[in-house]
Amino acid sequence: MIKVLVVDDERMVCAHLRTILSSAPDLEVVGEAYDGADAVEATVRSRPDVILMDLRMPGVDGIRAIERIRRLPAPPRVLALTTFDLDEYVLGALHAGAVGFLLKSTPPEDLLDLVRVAAAGHTVLSSAAAGRLLAQAGNVPQARDLIGSLTDREVEVLESLGAGRSNQQIARRLHLSEATVKGYVSRLLVKLGCANRTQAALLAREAGLGPDR
Repeated sequence: MIKVLVVDDERMVCAHLRTILSSAPDLEVVGEAYDGADAVEATVRSRPDVILMDLRMPGVDGIRAIERIRRLPAPPRVLALTTFDLDEYVLGALHAGAVGFLLKSTPPEDLLDLVRVAAAGHTVLSSAAAGRLLAQAGNVPQARDLIGSLTDREVEVLESLGAGRSNQQIARRLHLSEATVKGYVSRLLVKLGCANRTQAALLAREAGLGPDR
């Protein structure tokens, strides 16, 4: 059972998401919160696996809430909720530690599947949207400097992260065991100073690595 916390300052949105999520036998909504401060408290209280986090909220916004949640022991996976995929808040949320983002207009069946993908440890980020977001970031030289310290194999793994591949897909592509890939990913996160594989994927794209290289 995947435990989900829903955070949005619009109670109608929370109710809508709860209805969709509760329709799945493997998903359980363990709570709702209506601002960032409540979200942190609800996370400690209900220990969700995945949080759907609105970004634009009064008081403590979603980005600051994500930063606080990431500092908790064994933090959950956080998906940013946004109305538009060009929302300037999204890039801030990803750098704060969100593992991806969902549009509030996402069809119900897709929403359920993407929550499962996030819970399984994968990135939820469309290639097109990522490209547009990174065009706003402008950190290409810094990203390339960081990647310059990596081995050739580490660069190959990072390129696959930038392409949105799972550990299993990377293992097949590079003819490695999945355990070996996990080791490479862990070392990459440390070397690059990334909180999670989503941040590493963003950095890879900033440096020009990924599916279109």
